[in-house]
Amino acid sequence: MDEEKPLKRLSRPLSRIGRMKAFLSYIGPSRATFGFLEPGRLVDGDLELVLWETGEADPGKGFVPGYAFHMIRAGEPYTVMGRISLRVGSTEHVEKYAGHIGYSVEPAYRGRRLAARSCRLLLPLASAHGLNPLWITCNPENGPSRRTCEILGATLVEVVPIPRTDPLYASDTQWKCRYRIDL
Repeated sequence: MDEEKPLKRLSRPLSRIGRMKAFLSYIGPSRATFGFLEPGRLVDGDLELVLWETGEADPGKGFVPGYAFHMIRAGEPYTVMGRISLRVGSTEHVEKYAGHIGYSVEPAYRGRRLAARSCRLLLPLASAHGLNPLWITCNPENGPSRRTCEILGATLVEVVPIPRTDPLYASDTQWKCRYRIDL
């Protein structure tokens, strides 16, 4: 089997990447061997997820492997409605603070359940990578993100403080809601 190479970035920079909690978060050492899977076509009605980038693990920097997708309108010109990432690794940082899935939806496209629909599209890929349970985290004050987790049937396990030593502490918030999905 040929080893897949990471995809190149698009010429357009990602906006609001800080709100996505960064595609690749600071985490502990990752699995020694990893292979990206072909996600296939990910479509739900008018929503399509298009693989934008893959990121290799970098234990020295504490990165787990991950996928990043653009949420676009299926069958129409390429307009990014939002972004979603899947972090493939289960470390304390990912499970407690960053989550396996991170998403953001552009303001003009909110209210259409794009985040929940996108998460559902990624569940088979997460399962194929052996992620069970799957963790999604969000800021306690982010009502729409909490509602997304409820729509997915995720269970709120707890709200945890982020340690001052964690990179999310300075850039994000000091607390995270931890939602669990059993695949």
